[in-house]
Amino acid sequence: MGARLPFDLIPAIDLLGGRAVRLSQGRYDAATVYDDDPARVADRFASHGIRRLHVVDLDGAKAGRPVQGDSIRKILAAAGEIPVQVGGGLRTLEGVDEALGWGIDRVILGTVALREPELVKRAAAKHPGKIVVGIDARDGRVAVEGWTEGSEILAVDLGRRFEDAGVAAIVYTDIARDGMLTGPNLEATARLADSLRIPVIVSGGVATNADVVASAKLRERNICGVIVGRAIYTGGVDIESALRALEELR
Repeated sequence: MGARLPFDLIPAIDLLGGRAVRLSQGRYDAATVYDDDPARVADRFASHGIRRLHVVDLDGAKAGRPVQGDSIRKILAAAGEIPVQVGGGLRTLEGVDEALGWGIDRVILGTVALREPELVKRAAAKHPGKIVVGIDARDGRVAVEGWTEGSEILAVDLGRRFEDAGVAAIVYTDIARDGMLTGPNLEATARLADSLRIPVIVSGGVATNADVVASAKLRERNICGVIVGRAIYTGGVDIESALRALEELR
């Protein structure tokens, strides 16, 4: 058992075509639009006193380059002082530099973590505390290119490549659970976190406040946060009461 980490509830905004959406199991043909104005969503989340916001450029993840820069900058303005982490399509050091220049707190690198691990290490050395590795997996094996391609690499093996690189965290997403409201795969996430020194963020499948609390109870196993998407939009997770429950745990 490790030291107890700070733990954050992190609302998610997924961008597709300039709108806030959620996918089911990473399928672009299964997108639900929740708001035509993502900045309005960010403002609403910010009003609850969250400590971090998660944004994904789904168009960028598919295209291999950032696409939703305008929407992201509007979200940053709406979020104010709240740190925002952004992923999707960031696959060059120049792209990372540009995104951080917008005022993003942390960038999430997924596909390049598998394809070009040395690029991730260079980015982490250049921007200490600003690089997060996104590990998205089906049955424990890493998927890339906006989840459209699989690999034979185990999530834990990918995570271990960055143990001494200085990355801030790992976001671990179980694709089978993502957007399905079936509960996060805490067993697999905790196993990954147990095997690494890098703090891990739970992602995929969170459905209720109880899922948020269950994730927080794993702080001593190197888990530092939980990303919540669809459940916030549908009401399964209530930010105010979930934050109160987390405060009681502290």
